[in-house]
Amino acid sequence: MRHRKKRYRLNKFSSYRRHSIISLTKSLLLHESIRTTKTKAKATQPFFERLITLGKEATIAARRRAFSILNDHKLVKFLFNDISPRFINRQGGYTRILPLGDRRGDGAKLVLFELTERRIIKEKRPKKEKAIQPAQKIEPKKQETPVSKPARIIKPSAGFFPGLRKIFKKERDAL
Repeated sequence: MRHRKKRYRLNKFSSYRRHSIISLTKSLLLHESIRTTKTKAKATQPFFERLITLGKEATIAARRRAFSILNDHKLVKFLFNDISPRFINRQGGYTRILPLGDRRGDGAKLVLFELTERRIIKEKRPKKEKAIQPAQKIEPKKQETPVSKPARIIKPSAGFFPGLRKIFKKERDAL
């Protein structure tokens, strides 16, 4: 019997499917939000949520299990030190899938696959200009005359389709 064997097949062999899901997982770890198809996002969601649950355990065994999946020490460190602590108070639902519409070429359903707890990025505000004190005087800068560079002669390169130039120079089939 095939109880609990449902998988999103993604029209791939099992090894290709696994590596596609791992690749999407790595991208989601790095960017915290990716644009993909609905079926790929649904296939990746439980896999990624298991990784975050591993990150919440924060044991050496959990780090080793995460490394066996991600194969990158920096990503494992990022998962355990930065991403998983955000979800300490949450029991599940670490990701969300938001529909974007259909892809133009083939009509596939596109979604935005992102973490529910995202890192807050502080915007850099422009620095305030210091007010000029009356004791300071600013002297105008002397304008220098720009020195002109000699003109470069650009030679046509043989490069892409060198014989094409010869074809168009000929007056072919002229009546």
